[in-house]
Amino acid sequence: MKKWIIPVMLIFGMVLTGCSSNETKADKGKTEIKVGIRSSELRTWEFLQERGKESGLDIELVNFSSAVDPNQALAAGDIDVNAYQHVAHLDFYNKSNKTELVPIGATIIAPLGLYSNKYQSVDDIPDGAQIAVPSDQSNWGRALLLLQEAELLKVVDDFDGNGGADKIKENPKKLEIVPVDAANTPRVMEDTAGSVINNGVAVEAGLSLKDALIHESITAKPYINAIVARAEDQDNELFKKLVALYQSEETAAFIEETYKGNYIPTFISLEELATYKETYTNN
Repeated sequence: MKKWIIPVMLIFGMVLTGCSSNETKADKGKTEIKVGIRSSELRTWEFLQERGKESGLDIELVNFSSAVDPNQALAAGDIDVNAYQHVAHLDFYNKSNKTELVPIGATIIAPLGLYSNKYQSVDDIPDGAQIAVPSDQSNWGRALLLLQEAELLKVVDDFDGNGGADKIKENPKKLEIVPVDAANTPRVMEDTAGSVINNGVAVEAGLSLKDALIHESITAKPYINAIVARAEDQDNELFKKLVALYQSEETAAFIEETYKGNYIPTFISLEELATYKETYTNN
């Protein structure tokens, strides 16, 4: 009986080794990437989908509605990567859901802007004026940083990126900050001195970034969007090819031409992106 055991075990081991070898080869030959997106950047990804064919990348797009979270789908393994969020949101999601999703490449910033129907310059805004901001904590905090950049106020020293009346340290013009639902920020422009409006909401309201009195630049690192993967896939070579395709000069030119400046290609390194929290304290 013992004479049979060793040959059988050797054969079984060879079969397993062969399967493992075949699986490795299959993984190396894999060209398909399932990318979760939102419709706001669909044209960019359709462009990448066509260009991917030229370099051997088969990009499958999964366009999520607002009712479905692409991060949930990514964590569950239903998609390979997603591309719809800025790094501050990703960090908040990971902490709230105990997930390990990581940015693998910076993409764009969709700048927040301060718009006004009454004034042509930030300097024209009078003392005691009302400024509307989005009421959700993330965008409220983002709006405060923008108003600080405009030198209209100063946030507290331990600012964490979230909004609130208690997050204002100095308000020399005694501005009244009025939080409203983000979707209503364009509508209240008639009743306020100015309104801080998210990029997508502004575009839907017929506003262009060039209409803003001031808007975020690529220095607003917490709000730079990224291609995101599961932590175990952050060094995946196929995904690196996808990032390189996005961060090419051709893609940047397409974004600039298609979105007329409303999206800004922002291809900073992962090392620089990781320092985004410094933005909260360096202003």
